[in-house]
Order: sequence, then C-alpha cells, then structure tokens
Amino acid sequence: MRLTKVHVTDFQSVRDSNEFDIGDVTCLVGKNEAGKTALLQAIYRLRPIVASHEGYSITDDYPRRDVADYEHEVEEEERGQAVVARLTYELEEEDLAAVAEPFGPEALASTVLTVEKAYEQPDITFELSVNEEAALRHLLSSYSLPDESQNALEACSTPIEAKDIVADLEQTEAIQEITRWLGAITAAGSVKLYIYHEILALRVPKFLYFDEYYQMLGCDNIEALKQRVEADELEKSDYPLLGLIRKARLDLDSLLAPGRTRDLKNKLEGAGNHLTKSIVKYWSQNRHLQMRFDVRPAQPDDPEGMRKGTNIWAEVYDTRHMVTTELGTRSRGFVWFFSFLAWYGDVLREKQNVILLLDEPGLSLHGRAQGDLLKYFEKELIGNHQVIYTTHSPFMVDPARFDRVRIVQDRSLDVAEDVPSDEEGTKVTVEVLDSTDDSLFPLQGALGYDIVQTLFVGPNSLVVEGVSDLLYLQVMTGVLEAAGREGLDASWTITPVGGADKVPTFVALLGSQAQMNIATLIDFQEKDRQAIENMWRRKLVKKKQVITYADFVEAKEADVEDIFGMAFYLKLVNAEYAPVLGEPISVKDLKSKNPRVTVRLAEHFADNPLGEGVAFNHYRPARYLAEEIHNLEVTPDILDRFEQIFSAVNTRIVHGG
Repeated sequence: MRLTKVHVTDFQSVRDSNEFDIGDVTCLVGKNEAGKTALLQAIYRLRPIVASHEGYSITDDYPRRDVADYEHEVEEEERGQAVVARLTYELEEEDLAAVAEPFGPEALASTVLTVEKAYEQPDITFELSVNEEAALRHLLSSYSLPDESQNALEACSTPIEAKDIVADLEQTEAIQEITRWLGAITAAGSVKLYIYHEILALRVPKFLYFDEYYQMLGCDNIEALKQRVEADELEKSDYPLLGLIRKARLDLDSLLAPGRTRDLKNKLEGAGNHLTKSIVKYWSQNRHLQMRFDVRPAQPDDPEGMRKGTNIWAEVYDTRHMVTTELGTRSRGFVWFFSFLAWYGDVLREKQNVILLLDEPGLSLHGRAQGDLLKYFEKELIGNHQVIYTTHSPFMVDPARFDRVRIVQDRSLDVAEDVPSDEEGTKVTVEVLDSTDDSLFPLQGALGYDIVQTLFVGPNSLVVEGVSDLLYLQVMTGVLEAAGREGLDASWTITPVGGADKVPTFVALLGSQAQMNIATLIDFQEKDRQAIENMWRRKLVKKKQVITYADFVEAKEADVEDIFGMAFYLKLVNAEYAPVLGEPISVKDLKSKNPRVTVRLAEHFADNPLGEGVAFNHYRPARYLAEEIHNLEVTPDILDRFEQIFSAVNTRIVHGG
C-alpha cells in the first residue's frame, strides 16, 4: 500500500499542519525551526521500525503553552485525547488480493485505508469501508457443503449467526475449517476488524527515521554492543553498525567467536566491497575509496570503553594516496552517507516494508554532493520505498520536480505580533503564493541555480510555458521586424519554465526578487483560471502583467499554436510528420470541438496513431517553423495577431535608470 496523505495536529510546534499529499518522493522545505522535524517525528512514531519509539508523550510532545489546559480538559472529560497523526493509504493490487482471497473481491467497498494515533493510545485506530455481509457470504460459500447446510449459512448476516448454525452441523473437515474462521472473526470482533488486524495491519509500511544522530562512530566494542542489544537500550549510532554486521551475514556472537578466521574476514571484506560500490557510484567527491572492516582484540590504548574484549573497526582506504583512516575521522557528510547506506542496505536485503523519513539528509554535504544524493534517491530508492525528506538547502530541491515540494512554515516566527489562532504553529502548503520569503528561499536558490545553467533570465523576464513558445516568439519577431513591423522588444528575456503547472511557482520565485520585472504570456484553458488569477489576486504580479494567448483570439481557450490559425498550423504538422503521417491531415479530419488545435490533434492521433511509434509533441512543429520560415508564407492575419501580442507585451517593459 502507498501513503497518499498526512495530517498532523497538536504535536510540538504543530497545531494543525493541514492535510498534505505524499508521493513517491516528498520534499518538505522550510527554514530552521519551522517544524519540519516535528512533522517527521509525528509520522514516524505512529508506526516506527524501532518498536520502542512508538507513541506520543503529553508531557514532552503536546504544545507546551497549552498542555496544562489540555490535561485538565481530558481529566474533566471535556474532550478526548488529541489525535497526533492521521495517515491515508491507497491499497494496491497485492493488498486487495490478500483480502479477496478469503473474503472475495466485493469485501472492500473502498481502496482507502486511514489510520491514526492519539496521545495515551496504545493502539492505532483505523477507518476502512467493508461490505461485511458480502465478505462473510463469500467466505461461507467457499466450501463444498450439502445444499441444506449451504443455504442455511448463506442466509446468515453475522458471524455469530453462522457460528450457531455450524455448531449443530455434522463436524466434517469443511465445517471444522469454517468453525475456525468464524472463531477467529468473532474473537477479532467483526469481519472488518479481522480484515484490518489480521491482514492489512501487517501490510501497513513501517517508518524508518534517519537523521545526523544515527551516524556510525567508526568503531565499537562488540561485548558492549551486545549488552545494549539484549537490554533493548540501543544508541542511535548502533543501528547502522548492526545493519552493517547483518549485511555481512554475521551476528554479534559470530564476531566474538568465529569458527574460522578466514570465513570472518571474507564476509567482512564482502560487506566492504558492496558498500564501496554503492558509495563510489554516487560519491563524486572522491572515487578512490575502499571500505574496510576489521575485528580484533582490544588493546590497552584503544579508546575509552574499548580496552577489553573485542572491537570492530570501520576504515577507509584511499587508493590514490595509499593511506587508511578511521571512518570517524572522515567528513561528516561522508559518514552520514555511509551510515545511511549501511542501515538502508540491511533494510533492503531483508525486504522490509518501510517508508523512509530522512531529516535534513546531506546537511553536511556541499552543493555538488547534495546533487549526488538526489540522484541516489531517484535511481535507488524510488520503486523500492517512498521517501519523505526535509531540507532548507537549495541543492536538495530538484528544480525539475517542484511538484514534490511541500512548503513548511510557522508564520509566528516571522512577525512580532500574535497571529490568528488558526494560523499558529507549523503549517504545510503547496501554494508558493502564500509562502514567506524565508520559506521560499530554498526554492529560489534551486531555481536560481537551474536558471544560471541556462541563462534564461533577465531584468525583464517574460515567462512562457515551454521551448516551443520561445521558438515561435523569436521566429515571428524576426518576420515582423524584417517587414518593418513591431516584434518582441529585445529587453525581454524569454523564460520557458517547462509546463503550465510550473508557471505560478516560477512567477512566485522570480517575482519576489528585487529589480526583476515579470510578465507572463501563457496558454489559457478554463481549468487553469483560478491558478492564473491567483497570480495577480495575491499581488505577486500586477494584473496587467498576466497575459494569455486567449486575449488575442475569439475562442475562450487558446495556446500559442492557435495564434497561427488551424490551417497554417496543420501545414506545419503535416510537413514535420510527413514521413510517418500517411495522408496529410485536413481541418475536417479533426472531429473534436475543442477550441485548441493541439487538443484536437491529440485526440485525432489517439484514434489515428503516427507510424513507427512516433508520438506527437508540440516542439517539432515549432522547430520546423524555425528551420523553414524562409520557405513559408505567413498570412497577414497571423502577422497581425502576433504584432498585437508583441505590442501588448512590450508595454509591460520596465526600463532601468
């Protein structure tokens, strides 16, 4: 099953986080003290991989300012215990099959499972829509029984009714099996409770929380570690070390009393080689490293606590400089990455069903190494586990995947006066237009770094959706100016942002920069109206700066392609796709009534695919226009529309000085 939504309330700095969506990778961005760690801890402690970490403490976790009032209200039974975390999961095919096997495909009325946990509550509570009668009916009809017995059982609507009936039947093997099922269901309390506790609860992922305090020390005393394991008093640094030992297919007893030294060395060497491959694949800072592990008797001058018994050492050999150093002396960033790989590698080997919660991963890594870490998430984690991570670093935000970002902020930290009660505490939002400058900084940094690579930014930035827009505007500017007419003023820097959904985000990030003038020239469809209007309603840009192609045609919706008119644009499409098109497309071939030509074409190609597996995209006709413009005759009405657009856009320029 997959986690799809999270809602945290009344936990540390969080009053009400708002419900927020979770994807394959979710990036919680916010400044220090915004409450990012509190959110992860609230999620983690609902179902942690370390069982002793489960649960919430009123004394330690309830918002401190109101804890006395809260305890009084609970004692006086004026309210129940506060729910801390409410998580929503979407059941996947394997989960549905596990329920359907005994109870049939109609047992579940929904594929959504919601779980929550409150203060002083030992058990998780859940919400699940179950068709109990259908489930029971399917279970009872799964056995071959005499017709009379079968009819009597199928008439039952509750497990207790069925249990009473089977008690009077001949105790065949089938009846005994049904009796066992009914006993288990009545012991659980109902079919619904049985489905959750005996099937789905076991499939709910656990959470693995990892922060900088879980880093390996680089050496430890094995006897002392064994005592901590047996007493269930593990330190945070123990978890990756134990993961490493298990990854070598060893245990503490075999380290203390190996049957054969060569076997021990081989297994330790194998674990070192495996981790070395994982590290150098993504650690671009130094690819000349080898991980080595050794187990040897303690010596009098070893570190405190390691002078008796047997010690394990993690070492790093630099093949270029031919020198060995202890893991603990390496950079904090390297130790973090190594420690995470050691623990996570064990989780992966054991095929544990976990969701990874990474608190400020790569905090000690510099920008390029943080980029390596993002690549590791993308290539190694996605598909195996969902990942939720926090950051305030621009280099830990993928500018191509702003859809993964959830902004975390506490407005009370940014203002001197009190904020309204419903705005107090840590909040999570996807709406960049509602975010503070400090909250936006990592996104601005990520965007800035990305734009620096492409140089698509200037003091007057015209935000468009994609590269095809840029080509059309540049080409038509050239055509108009060659004819002595008005094209797009050279003061504008055209900034393609990679899609309509990214326009508000980029406008928010660019528009907050001093001395930068932003305007948009974008497609318009009715479903985007609210997002487009929000850009000026929330005073991110002035209303006059938000320009759409629909402003220059008679249709209610329009893309840049519609400025050319359908006949001319089809000429571009037919020419560009001629080798795989077969017959040229005519206007009458487009049966859809949608006002946007690209939508009509997409629907046409859905029924009449292009040959050789080629897919239609917006860029290729734009490229064809740019390459063949001198051989094409652009009609006067097209020139007039583009000149109107450029004239309108040029009035929005802000000149310096």
